[in-house]
Parts: sequence; structure tokens; C-alpha cells
Amino acid sequence: MSSLYATPPAEDAFLPTRRSLLSRLRDLSDNNSWQDFFETYWKLIYTSATKAGLSHAEAEEVVQTTVLRVSRSIKDFRYDPTIGTFKGWLLNTTRWQILELLRRRDRGARGWDGADNTRRTELLAQIPDPATADLDQAWEADWQQTLLDAALRRLRRSVKPKHYQIFDLYALQGWPAARVAAALSVSLAQVHVVKHRLGAQVRKEVRRLQQMGI
Repeated sequence: MSSLYATPPAEDAFLPTRRSLLSRLRDLSDNNSWQDFFETYWKLIYTSATKAGLSHAEAEEVVQTTVLRVSRSIKDFRYDPTIGTFKGWLLNTTRWQILELLRRRDRGARGWDGADNTRRTELLAQIPDPATADLDQAWEADWQQTLLDAALRRLRRSVKPKHYQIFDLYALQGWPAARVAAALSVSLAQVHVVKHRLGAQVRKEVRRLQQMGI
């Protein structure tokens, strides 16, 4: 992955809520909040673009244009789950940036004479309507992974490095408990306690994000 998306060392602990993040984003000079937004959602946008058939470079461009579009429109977004969620709004914003890039790619492929309408139709057909079940399901799966990644990132910032290493090896990478204990010079009991405690923290954070609908 390009260094453009490397996550810098964190200086803060858990940010309060995704809803408060959306509120803070209305201040375009709040660089910390915009960095948190980027770290949380860039991979979701990038993955959607590559699933639509875009190249790595094109998907990176979609990430940048989507974030720019969000920055221009966030002041008008109002959190109201009865009307629509941020998740759905970001889905539509991402889709339109993908469509725009495909249209631009198509114009370049067929020149400016308007020829080869068949090719244009084929390209645009790569992007399903946002109301279709297939796109909704794909976005939902990627969204849940985004929430899990965000929860794990915040967990890592808030606990002792060795405890996170225990959790990572045992719960995430699937090492046997005895191997983790031997590798990190800790007891089996500590391995199990750390996994249970940190696992509960991750589940709680994911549930909180899910309940907020954003």
C-alpha cells in the first residue's frame, strides 16, 4: 500500500464518539479530527473503488476526491438516523466519485468525438445502483471491518504494548496460548486474562459504533 495511507503514531487515546467526530469535522482547521477521519475510512473507500474495477492509482484518487467532497459537504450533513445515516451518505459520495472517474477514463479511451457508446455503457455498468442488494451487502461487510479496525486501533493506543501484543498473537493471529506465553515470557493465566479483557473492550467499542449508525 502506498505510504500515502500509512497510519502515523497516535498521540491521543480513544476519541469520544463518531458523532462528535462528525461535529468536529465542520472545523476544516481541526487537523487531528480530519486525520482520525482519514485513518478510519480511507480503506473502506479504497476497497470499494478496487471492487468496482479501478486500478490502485485510480482507487487512491477516489479516496482523495471523496475526502475532499466530504470536507466540502460535511457542514450540511445532519446526524438523524430517521432520515439517513452517515454510512449511507458516505456510500453515495464514494459511488459518485467512482462513477466520475469511470466517465473520465471512458472519455479518454474514446476521445472527444463521442464514439464507442458500447464501451461507455460497459464501463458504467461496473457500478451497481446504490439501492441494489449486492452493493449494500458489500458495503455493509466492508463497513463492519472498518469499525473493527477502528476499534482495534483505539485499543492499541489505550493499553500497554505488551498486553496488546498478547491479544494480537492469541486472539487475532491465532497462536496457541502456550506459544504466546513462551514467546512473551508470561504465564498462561495472563494470556487468557488479557485476551478476555481486551476482547471485551473491542466488542464494546464495535457495538457503540454500530449503535450510532455512523
